[in-house]
Amino acid sequence: MQVADNMAVSIHYTLTNDEGEIIDSSADGDALVYLHGAGNIISGLENALNGKQLGEKFTVRIEAADAYGDFMDDRVQVIARDMFEGVDNVEVGMQFHADVSSGPGVITVIAVEGDQITIDGNHPLAGVPLTFDIDIIDIRPATQEEQSHGHIHGAGCDHH
Repeated sequence: MQVADNMAVSIHYTLTNDEGEIIDSSADGDALVYLHGAGNIISGLENALNGKQLGEKFTVRIEAADAYGDFMDDRVQVIARDMFEGVDNVEVGMQFHADVSSGPGVITVIAVEGDQITIDGNHPLAGVPLTFDIDIIDIRPATQEEQSHGHIHGAGCDHH
């Protein structure tokens, strides 16, 4: 069986940056299960998996534009502390859901200087090329319900 649209694909992966540092891995946990063709994973990885066979192991480098996008300077802003109404102590590294220029998103506090807070609306991996070591461990046709909902159901699914 091969990876194609409307297939439930299970992979184990190890994700590294260009320095070889491990960013994330499923090796000691559950496999990543996703609906192929539904945009559930980054486009570069989905494209690399297309047509691969059950049991295949491979390594692929995904450029930033096909992963979490290029770093965009205009998503870094300095705002007043009073924009964080109800938050007593704003600290570097805190993340908040907010409406950003591209719609709902997550902002990260990257600097605090008095009443001036610098936030970053970029994904933490924006601008970073990523390398995936992939092991395809299962492929099956997605159910009609999974296809209509746009994601795989099963253990850990809490969308319904």
